[in-house]
Amino acid sequence: MASQSAIKLTKLVERFELEVLNEFELDGQDYLAALPADMDEDDPDFGIILLKIMEENGEELFGSIDDDDELDKVYNYYMEEIFADEDEGSDGGAEE
Repeated sequence: MASQSAIKLTKLVERFELEVLNEFELDGQDYLAALPADMDEDDPDFGIILLKIMEENGEELFGSIDDDDELDKVYNYYMEEIFADEDEGSDGGAEE
């Protein structure tokens, strides 16, 4: 899996950078969650980008998740993981 904290993607002629938030595996498939690094947070298109991580000829590639059911499943899994991490950290580490 990619170990970078930022990646550059090229789509046709348009280039953009992503800030990698997390990489995770779900049902044997690797995924990447990222945010646009070169977009203002107030832009209506700003938001989490979920990509499939694939390997072709030994090269790591990132692809869109074209199946709506798969995208929903990946999004829901990722959001559950984020909120689970927040819940674990919200007790301040205090144990009684």
